[in-house]
Amino acid sequence: MRVDLLIPALNEEKNMPSVLGGAQTYRFRRIVVADNGSTDRTADVAERAGAIVVNAPQRGYGSACLAGLNFMRKDPPDVVMFMDGDGADDPSDIEAVLQPIFDGEADLVIGSRTRGQADPGALTPVQRFGNALSCTLLRLVFGVHFTDLGPFRAVRWPILETLDMADRDFGWTVEMQAKAARKGIRCHEVPVTYRVRHAGQSKVSGNIKGSIQAGIKILYTIGVEALKK
Repeated sequence: MRVDLLIPALNEEKNMPSVLGGAQTYRFRRIVVADNGSTDRTADVAERAGAIVVNAPQRGYGSACLAGLNFMRKDPPDVVMFMDGDGADDPSDIEAVLQPIFDGEADLVIGSRTRGQADPGALTPVQRFGNALSCTLLRLVFGVHFTDLGPFRAVRWPILETLDMADRDFGWTVEMQAKAARKGIRCHEVPVTYRVRHAGQSKVSGNIKGSIQAGIKILYTIGVEALKK
């Protein structure tokens, strides 16, 4: 299968070398970095490391992902993997996340940080509470069992296209899971290691405002998809 990696990134200049170096241990067809309006040298460092850089000037995690997918659509892969650019996702878990798709057992695989090993401080209490609440709502509304909304995931391209992803910020990951659940798509979780980000501060969990905004958007997104059920 042709597998492409998509890394949304905002001001991750210091993390790009280690993230891309780790990702390049797996034979991805392409590694695409969606630069979300960085004010540092994220794009330059990524290009020098061999990644394809796509400009995604409209701020927002989902916006960066959408820009990267729009680029890939010209020559789509069989599978697209998403990984963050902060160094928190462990590249040694790449094959474990992809394997259920390769084995024909799943169309969407979520790397679960709560089922795996999280470094002390990597997942804040707010993140753990938000994950638990969101996954409980997904189970009550759609009857699916998730333990995490983690960004480290892989999905078959044809399936991703049917989801018609639209969220441009904090609701991206839960939108994908809620839509997949509503459509009866085969989902699977595998435990993954989650590390403290290498450098800089998280755009979401690193501040109270970001955490509140993310929480509201996640709950709103679940509500919207529930009404479509």
